[in-house]
Amino acid sequence: MQFDLILTGGRVIDPSQNLDAVADVAFAGGKVARVAPSIAPTPGAEVRNVAGHIVTPGLIDLHTHVYVHGTSLGIDADEFCRSSGVTTAVDTGSAGPGNFMGFRKHVIEKSEARILAYLHVSHAGIYGFSDRVMVGESEEMRLMNPIDAVAVADANRDVIVGIKVRVGKHASGTSGTAPLDVALQVAEEVGMPLMAHIDHPPPSYEEVVERLRPGDVLTHAFRPFPNAPVTPQGRVKQVVLAARERGVLFDIGHGKGSFAFRTARAMLANGFMPDTISSDVHVLCINGPAFDQVTTLSKFLCLGVPLPEVIRATTVNAAMALKRPELGSLRPGSPGDATILSIEEGRFDYVDVVGEHLEGDRRIVSDAVVLAGKWWHAREGASFGRA
Repeated sequence: MQFDLILTGGRVIDPSQNLDAVADVAFAGGKVARVAPSIAPTPGAEVRNVAGHIVTPGLIDLHTHVYVHGTSLGIDADEFCRSSGVTTAVDTGSAGPGNFMGFRKHVIEKSEARILAYLHVSHAGIYGFSDRVMVGESEEMRLMNPIDAVAVADANRDVIVGIKVRVGKHASGTSGTAPLDVALQVAEEVGMPLMAHIDHPPPSYEEVVERLRPGDVLTHAFRPFPNAPVTPQGRVKQVVLAARERGVLFDIGHGKGSFAFRTARAMLANGFMPDTISSDVHVLCINGPAFDQVTTLSKFLCLGVPLPEVIRATTVNAAMALKRPELGSLRPGSPGDATILSIEEGRFDYVDVVGEHLEGDRRIVSDAVVLAGKWWHAREGASFGRA
């Protein structure tokens, strides 16, 4: 086989194959071609020496907002993916059925990085989100558009992976669970998972979680009080344990207001690891407290989660949540996406959404990205020899 690119000498961590070893990774025709202890280069193959670095499947950020220029919260997907080692950015409800085709035509189809989307059940998605205007799109029930949401989701199954709804005091005012119930009907009709946002009550954490089905995703799962998943005594709420038992997935969705170290420590102390770790990056948190995906991952590393489990939560677990098992893996035949990381040691300041600081001794850094089997981006200052 003729290879296009070979990454040689790196520590390959691929939880989809329970692989953690020094190995070479070869790509051909835009896909992963081979993973082996040593791969002989073929004529014309580009060889990159990644010794001393970590090679993972392309990172998946399950919660982003990348409808740039189309919504006030959108950031540039390619710029974010290059700097954060992400090869698949999942937009979670920036667009609804009334404006999804603009998102598809002007952003998704033009992006080099892969963009998948949860379609918002509200007509125009998250339209009133800025530092001056904050209008919860789920507060006005007249904006719920289940009929068109079904049609748009059905017509765009190549890029739409689920239905999104935001409920809580900030997102839905006093509408309670009514928007969630509409969104669940849409998700059921099209046979897709639902992702539910939760903020301050109403509704309560319990009311939201108990409605979710196997495969549905609760994002902002480790949020602070109120509507935290733990009791004042530091135990995981019974409704949360029951939801996990029946197959509900718990996603971090850090963002501006949805991740607290106190909650995370309690959940992890109870052995409750999130299914997926995501940044919820948007214009109001990209300069802090979320910053990017690798910073969000670093927080869990510094909270004591082993590196392979951190990688699992942003690769194979995210792919399973998306029902796209071909992603998040370096198995031969998988899409040719990979992320090259390193772990820096030192003293690093991390902050959560309530202002608590954590001094960590390690930081995950994105050094380079392979996209569709080609060397796509390398961090300035990072050196990789070419043979």
